[in-house]
Amino acid sequence: MSRPSVVVLDYGSGNVHSAVRALERAGSDVALTADPGQVAAADGLVVPGVGAFAAVMDALTAVGGPRLIERRLAGGRPVLGVCVGLQVMFAEGVEHGSHTPGLAQWPGVVARLKADIVPHMGWSHVTPPEGSVLFRGVEDERFYFVHSYGVATSPAGDAAGSPLRPPQVTWATHGSPFVAAVENGALSATQFHPEKSGDAGAVLLRNWVTSLR
Repeated sequence: MSRPSVVVLDYGSGNVHSAVRALERAGSDVALTADPGQVAAADGLVVPGVGAFAAVMDALTAVGGPRLIERRLAGGRPVLGVCVGLQVMFAEGVEHGSHTPGLAQWPGVVARLKADIVPHMGWSHVTPPEGSVLFRGVEDERFYFVHSYGVATSPAGDAAGSPLRPPQVTWATHGSPFVAAVENGALSATQFHPEKSGDAGAVLLRNWVTSLR
């Protein structure tokens, strides 16, 4: 059986090579590129992200990232966001009083964590929902976070009466609860770094890669 193909979106984000290696170890063939043809053809697309929300959005826009992501999701093609790659999937980011529109795949505002110590840096337990695909086999494990901003409200919003299945939301706590991961059809994302999360992160990435077959 051939290995699934994965593109890590190359828009200038730092620290992507460790993600590339981790995805290769998880069983995929990986390319680091923003070439529209390769992005469209890949079995999976990973959107990395480190730094400020606004800077990531600017860099994504410079390579046509929003359109590439939208086109994949419109066709039901899997996308995985990591760290700020999760944050930009929400409607808006607020940093130092500046409001920046996100990709608005989910409702919600990315804002500074409400905690005595920021950034949140280190290992934390997460609480995944029943039936999670990403966290299968690592439901009780810890994952590695490095962030000062997060989302405190559920992207499921008010799902009452909606014909659509609401997103599955995984939570963690640093000072107060925040969104640690979301699984929503073709779109999944994690606030933590799977590639820095040891064996648990390796299992999570393998779960996602396996789902691409």
